[in-house]
Amino acid sequence: MEIKKPAVAGTMESSDCQVTVEPGNGSVEFSLDSAVAHQFGNQIRKVTFETLKNLGVDNVKISIVDKGALDCTIKARIEGAVFRSVGQDKNLPWGGAIR
Repeated sequence: MEIKKPAVAGTMESSDCQVTVEPGNGSVEFSLDSAVAHQFGNQIRKVTFETLKNLGVDNVKISIVDKGALDCTIKARIEGAVFRSVGQDKNLPWGGAIR
């Protein structure tokens, strides 16, 4: 899937995260802002890269501002931002590409 335009999903509320995706420069550029990055940064990175791989995204600038989100929330926010970026809001592949 190719990121077509910048898109955002999520909030800056506690237990959430805000994910921003933009067209990339040939690779995945990952940025994380989190007060718990020293504890959970590796896990957030792992969830991010797994989710992007499942969606077929390999060319993106992705920025996450984490406020204590669980893995499932991070995954949902990434999916939301990616699908907004490509303009897909109908016929989402629940149970298919989204795992």
